[in-house]
Order: sequence, then structure tokens, then C-alpha cells
Amino acid sequence: MRQMLTFAAVGVVNTATYYCLYLLFLTGLPYLAAHILAFTLAMVGSFFLNARFTYRTPPTWRKFLLFPLTNVTNFLITTAGVYLIVDVLHAGSRFAPLVASAAAIPVTYVVSRWVMLPKSIA
Repeated sequence: MRQMLTFAAVGVVNTATYYCLYLLFLTGLPYLAAHILAFTLAMVGSFFLNARFTYRTPPTWRKFLLFPLTNVTNFLITTAGVYLIVDVLHAGSRFAPLVASAAAIPVTYVVSRWVMLPKSIA
């Protein structure tokens, strides 16, 4: 239970980091480029926060290189969601990433646990 709550708290920090970077990059980049760049930078921070606080495991190059797997589903869902919200529904790009990101959280947790604690089963 502690792990899930910590994962959620790290997710809130990660989402806030991502969103702030997204808004910053949105001032000079198209929304998809802003999304991809902000997502990548926030993912690096998420790796270190999850290693230290959620899973209490030392960060290694192996885990760091595998960690993007934890976000592949998240990335695909949020990118498709942002596109759907902005280009199909014409709802605007400002809040689209926040709305689009919620559905992938459970899958991200399971894959993250598998990468960070390879001997455990999620």
C-alpha cells in the first residue's frame, strides 16, 4: 500500500513537472513537440524519484535504460489523447495532456514495478 501511495505522489510531482514544462515549451513549439520534450524530461525525473522513494532501490543504468518501457503505454495513450482532444474535438491544447494522461496510470505502475524490482511480481 505504501508503494502505491508513493507511486501516486511521485506521479503527481511528475505530472506537475511535465505540465509546467509543457506550458513553457508551448510558448515556442507546436503542441506535439512541446508534449514530447516535456514528457521525456519529466520521465527522467520520475525514474530517480521512483527509484529513491517508491521502490527504495538504487538507480542503475539497466533500470534507467528499461524505465522508458514504463511509459510507452502512457506515452501512446497520452499522445493519442492529446491529438484527439486538440485536433478532433477542438477542445484546446492547454489542458489536453492532463485529461489524456489518467487512463494509463495502472499499467504504468505495473510495468514500473517490474522494471524497478525485477524479482517481484506486480
